[in-house]
Amino acid sequence: MMRRVQLSCSTFWVDVRVAIIDGRWVASADTPDGPTLGLGWHPIEAIAEALAPFDEVVDELLESVPDYFSWR
Repeated sequence: MMRRVQLSCSTFWVDVRVAIIDGRWVASADTPDGPTLGLGWHPIEAIAEALAPFDEVVDELLESVPDYFSWR
């Protein structure tokens, strides 16, 4: 199952898709240069890796991640 979420910061928002495949989480974030991918054992790790191109606002974007992805 894939979930779509929209993360936001003070200046823009980002569409992110998150899925679990064979026990690993995969996230894809839309960037101005195209989609990026992130992998992790936890959903928040995959999301953070996919958001890497937004270096200066990654923390702010991660604050808008829904609680159901934030468990560790």
